[in-house]
This record gives sequence, C-alpha cells and structure tokens, in this order.
Amino acid sequence: MKSQKTNVPFTKESPEHKKTEQKKGRRSFLKKAGLGGLSLASFTTATAADQVAYASQNVNRNSSPSKLKITDMRIAEIGGDVAFRTPIVRIYTNQGIVGHGDVRDGAAKEYALFLKSRILGENPCNVERLFGIIKQFGHHGRQGGGVSGVEMALWDLAGKAYNVPVYQMLGGKYRDKVRVYCDTTVSKDPVEYANRMQARIDQGYTALKMDIGINLIKDIPGTLINAPEADYNPYRHEYRSYNLTKHPFTRVQITEKGIEKLMEYLDIMRSKIGYDIPMGTDHWGHFGVNEAIKIARATEPYNLAYIEDIIPWQYTEQWKEITQASTTPTQTGEDIFRLEGGFEELIQTRSVDIVHPDPNTAGGILETKKIGDFASRHGIGFMHHHAAGPVSFLGCVHSAAATENFMWLEHHAVDKKDWENLVTGFDGPIVKDGYVTVPDKPGLGVELNEEVVKKYLIKGEKMFAPTPEWDKIRAWDRLWS
Repeated sequence: MKSQKTNVPFTKESPEHKKTEQKKGRRSFLKKAGLGGLSLASFTTATAADQVAYASQNVNRNSSPSKLKITDMRIAEIGGDVAFRTPIVRIYTNQGIVGHGDVRDGAAKEYALFLKSRILGENPCNVERLFGIIKQFGHHGRQGGGVSGVEMALWDLAGKAYNVPVYQMLGGKYRDKVRVYCDTTVSKDPVEYANRMQARIDQGYTALKMDIGINLIKDIPGTLINAPEADYNPYRHEYRSYNLTKHPFTRVQITEKGIEKLMEYLDIMRSKIGYDIPMGTDHWGHFGVNEAIKIARATEPYNLAYIEDIIPWQYTEQWKEITQASTTPTQTGEDIFRLEGGFEELIQTRSVDIVHPDPNTAGGILETKKIGDFASRHGIGFMHHHAAGPVSFLGCVHSAAATENFMWLEHHAVDKKDWENLVTGFDGPIVKDGYVTVPDKPGLGVELNEEVVKKYLIKGEKMFAPTPEWDKIRAWDRLWS
C-alpha cells in the first residue's frame, strides 16, 4: 500500500503511520482523562500535543471565534402577565450560535432594529468595537434600550463562542451570589402595606423598596397644595399632563399634615419589619427641590437606605442641595445613558450618595461596570435598576458580579409566576432566598424557553420574524467632517 500524497510505502516508519498512531494515542489519552480525570503527574508527563488537546477539548469548535460573523437579528416582543412590555433581541451567526438580550421595558423594538444594518457581517466577539459603532444611536431613558439590548446579546454570543461566562470576560467575579431587592404592590392602608413588606421578608428577601408618595394622600384634605387632581384641575388648559411635567414646574407643595401622613406609612412599616432590613423608597411624586428636602429630613428617624428619583436626574445642582441638606441617602440613575455625558457629572460632584443604572438603558453590561468602577473611585454607592425579562436580568447579574462596589439588583417580577419560566438552564429558581447564584455556563447562562415566550407574545407579534427591511444602512453615520 502506498501513500497517495507522497508515494512512500505505508510502513511503521512512514510519516502517515506515525500520524495515525499519534491520533490514536491522543484519542486514548482524552478518553482516559474524560473517564477518570487526569492526575497532575500524568498530565505533566503527557506530550505537548496531548496537553493542548486536553486543555482545549471544551472550546467551541464550530470554527474559530475569529471567523464568527453576524448574519441576522430578529425580535420577539413579550408582555402581559409575565413582564412589562419587553422586546427580546436574538442575534444569529454563521456558526449557528445565537445570542440574546432585552430592549428595556416599555421601549420600542425599533431602537434595536435600527442597529441591525450596523452590525451585520461583523464578528460579535468584538463587543467594545461594535459598541463604539452603535452607541451614538442610544440616548437617555427608553432610547438607550436598543443599544443596551444589542450589547448584551453580543456578550452572550462572545461567551458562548469562547465557552466562558460573561463575568469571566469582564475580569472575573467579586461574589458568587448577587443580592437582590424587591418592592411590592401599593396599599393606601399603611397597616396592610407594612404586612405586604413583611411578606417579602418571609419569602427570603433581605433588601426592600416601597413606593410611597403624594398619590397616597391626594384624597386627604389639607395635605397638598396645587395638587394635580384638585377641584379646579391646574392642567385643564395645558397641553401636558401632570405626569409629563418635570418636577420643578408642577409647583405642588406638601403641607405639614401631608408630611405627617406620609411618615405614618414609614412609621408603621418600621414597627412591623424592624430595622435590620434596608428599606428604600421611590415614586414620591413630582415637586421641586424644597419639598424634596422636607421629605428627606422628615424620613431621617426611619433610616431609609435611600430616596430614589425624588427629582429628575438632570438637575445635578439640585440633587447636590438635597444630598447635603439631609442624612437620608439620595439615589438616581435608571434613566441615564452611559458614563460619559450621563453619570460622570453626578459622580464627580458627589451630587448623590448612590448611582442606580439600569443596564438596559445605561449601555449594557460593560458600560454599567465602567459606571460602577468610576463610582467606586469617588466613594459613591452602586446599585442596578431592572424591570424587564430574565435574559437581561441575568445580564445584570454578570455586571454585578464583576463590579467590586455593587450593592443590590432590583427584582421587579416577584409576583409574575411565569417570568422565570421564560428561560431554561438554571438548576432551581433563578432567585432563591433573596439572592441569585452567578451562572457559570457560557454566555449569560440561559437560553429561551420558546414555548413560554410564544405564550406571552404581544398581540400581532410573531416569534423572531425575519427583518430584511433593516438589513441595509440608509444613512451616513459619521459625526465629523
């Protein structure tokens, strides 16, 4: 028998025979290693080729990650009883690997679809480079949802390509479990409200938040001045409604009686749950800096963990005034896009005590970590807001695990029974006893449960329908001449 390539006889000394025997030996080596493990001694005495083969046997070998290309991007939009309205992003590749991310709750799916033509044909493993291409199309509030959702899907793909969890690609983790906080449904009865907070503790949560504000006292005479639902209706000749009017311009004032009624909720709550559990507050209402200072000072006896978004985040100087006027910690940030042009000034001026980015608005996983690292250097606390689906919730977990000064992650779907069932890949519940175990599986660590996703598709939506109309760039993106 002759070698077809070299015409050299196929003998024990021939190159072809030696290669065949090496392959047999390597297969035997890997089989033994896989069956019974590999001792340090046997590993160090193995050939260099065998060591490389063993060390790299779990790497995804569809082709090398450097040859991975994005081929498509589609959306499945869910809502209803499972979550706030959330478009789920799926990015496809030439190797059959897909990555997932969420556009922020309440945001338009078009914020993400607009980016498709900018990333088609690109290697998804170049996450930071692609973020540099698409970041100009994000903005504060829900408009940051498209860039952030795509960024998360890219990290999911990169982790799967290299067979490592996302946190590992961010430099490793500072914790094995991420602590979450949750709020509960509002009740105008302060006793019932306190009982609902206690029920969260009974479920295992060790950090809480309650929505408390002027909506709870609006029907009590003598508590509010210029209230939005006053008999004369201050908005009856306006084109804008109260909820779309920025806080300083409503001219709502809270009377001493109103402050007393609001503090009654905190007093009964603390009497019920005690002082071991950190308790934050949100949704106080729309009013100016003077009323905010009244509230911040009045809450001091109840040792709140923070008062959140008591005025819009843009008013940096006013935030600083509130922060310096009271010992109650201040917090904002869920609507801010990126560190540069967003969080940077708030942090550098120490205008708030805690920053609270939502990775689904802030720019995704890596940008949120950068915000946390920057806050750490300035002695500012760092939390995560989240109110979308479990895909991006796990994205938040990776960001939180990889950031040293992280505190708590919001869980806004405690009462949504099918929320965790939207994904597969977790052993047991995602949230257990108020914590999330950081996934060690590749990428974000979960895959979609498509049957459950289909169940909650927005009416008229299709499951990851083709989007060829978004394939081609129809604009010149360069920001300089």
